[in-house]
Amino acid sequence: MTYDHKSITTLGQLKKTDYRSRSVKEELRANLITQLQQKEGGFEGIIGYEDTVIPDLQTSILSRHNTLLLGLRGQAKTRIARLLVNLLDEYIPYIEGSELYDDPLAPISWFGRNEIATKGDDTPIAWVHRSERYTEKLATPDVTVADLIGDVDPIKAATLKLTYADERVIHFGLIPRAHRGIFVINELPDLQARIQVSLFNILQEKDIQIRGFKLRLPLDIQFVFTANPEDYTNRGSIVTPLKDRIESQILTHYPRTLDISRRITQQEANLTPEQLTAIEADGLVKDLVEQIAFEARDSEYIDKKSGVSARLTISAYENLISNAERRMLINGEKNTFVRISDFLGVIPAITGKIELVYEGELEGPAKVANILVGKAIKTLMLRFFPDPEKAKKSKKGNPYAEVVSWFSEGNTVDLIDDLSLQDYKKALNSVTGLKEVVKQFHPRLTENQQLLLMEFILHGLAEFSQLNKGFLDKGFTFADMFDSLFNIQADDEDLDDDRY
Repeated sequence: MTYDHKSITTLGQLKKTDYRSRSVKEELRANLITQLQQKEGGFEGIIGYEDTVIPDLQTSILSRHNTLLLGLRGQAKTRIARLLVNLLDEYIPYIEGSELYDDPLAPISWFGRNEIATKGDDTPIAWVHRSERYTEKLATPDVTVADLIGDVDPIKAATLKLTYADERVIHFGLIPRAHRGIFVINELPDLQARIQVSLFNILQEKDIQIRGFKLRLPLDIQFVFTANPEDYTNRGSIVTPLKDRIESQILTHYPRTLDISRRITQQEANLTPEQLTAIEADGLVKDLVEQIAFEARDSEYIDKKSGVSARLTISAYENLISNAERRMLINGEKNTFVRISDFLGVIPAITGKIELVYEGELEGPAKVANILVGKAIKTLMLRFFPDPEKAKKSKKGNPYAEVVSWFSEGNTVDLIDDLSLQDYKKALNSVTGLKEVVKQFHPRLTENQQLLLMEFILHGLAEFSQLNKGFLDKGFTFADMFDSLFNIQADDEDLDDDRY
């Protein structure tokens, strides 16, 4: 419903319109029906939930249910809750001065009822925008009943000379102040059980109890709760009676395809205009970033109950671009492109966003991060080039033979993080047969794409144990696999001699 909120300023004027009181759940339902009938999208910016979460959420709204969004971290639960605001009417009227946004036709507070009793149709009316009808609270162990429900204010009682039995001495908490709006509690299991119990009557009987003072307050609120299954089982739980009062539970999930994951990252990555114009990021490196997250979610080193947030790929992509930018600035270049060696800059974005199991702790977060990058390269290698292991046995010939042979002759290549474009090009072109492999399978490429794939082949061959990849302080070194093994064994023998 839409009204000229600027011209309607009294209760009498409001009564002359067709305005009718309706609950916030009815409001959400009516506006969703209109949206669906007009085939409007809704929930802008939510990618990958078109056939799963969004239909379930729409069903919940049509049923006028309070909702629990249950899923691992980084699955857009809070963003979905915030977007529900768009289904509210743009403006609704309330009794001016009311801290509970009292409906002029159905006031619930002493202030609202008293205003209408004393002023009648001259009661001042104000209008609140839908953006102000959203309240969000992160559940933490220190949240109190007073924070959520309210408490008796002794100063107010003394100033107004009222007894504690008078509802005017109550200082209302966040939930009553969310009357006629949406109230979101994030990470519900982290809320202490006794605090969860205080929500029972609000959800069902519309009673609130403050220090023994029982107040019948028919609050009109759309509740949305979010929870992480890890919290659900380990750190806390949702008490059964409260869970029973939340009518719909909707399961969220991570992106199910590389394409969806990539679209999310590209939408959310916070890049500067200078980065967007000066730094070229090929589709290969964008997919590599996403593949790292997919590898992490299947890794034996990472706690699957904790999950791997979409924030990992967003932060990793931002670091990837910034690493290339840093090299560009150091070398005084005007533009550059992302290289595989730039993934060294992605490691800090990975280590802070994965929860390791015991085996992962033994390896260490940095090593696990490098393992994930390597596995991502190995997976995508098969999308761009033939399987190196099968190519060795192929009757058609091994396309990598000349490259591997060049290294077997004792040659090595160092790809340092901050190599200038000319030095980078020179290093890659020095490898006999490398450019020819790229041209054979991808003949129509720009020079930057060609160089990127040349480096990609070296990393891919290393992951398939055709070459040895060593880690330098600021880059990688590639050498023959067998020479490296012999060197390692010789070093081990030296160590044994020194030990004895």
